[in-house]
Amino acid sequence: MKYMMLIVDEGGFWENLPEAKQHELFDRIGQWWGEYSQAGKIVGGHQLQPAPTATTVKVSGGKAAVTDGPVFLTDGPFSEAKETVGGYGILDVADLDEALAIVKTWPANGKLEVRPIVEREGM
Repeated sequence: MKYMMLIVDEGGFWENLPEAKQHELFDRIGQWWGEYSQAGKIVGGHQLQPAPTATTVKVSGGKAAVTDGPVFLTDGPFSEAKETVGGYGILDVADLDEALAIVKTWPANGKLEVRPIVEREGM
């Protein structure tokens, strides 16, 4: 079964760390990621660029143009929350218990969300 592990940035955690500490944590995460990837447990994923690089498109009724107003296209995240997704991993494991066992070993501080992936034929 596949699960998505969302890596949540809680309001600038990384940006507030000294550069040496950032490198140390990225090295630990890289080792962790490599171990689980080689074991076939992480089958995909990426770190995302910082939230200010995001572009948000608001769609209404399946159309990018809103009949009673303009298209809403915003540079940067348009979320009320201070949390943003900083990256994700795709886990290929037997069940949720195995996914959680892996996620609990995340080598840095942070919040991780685990969700089952809906797999459909032909997608």
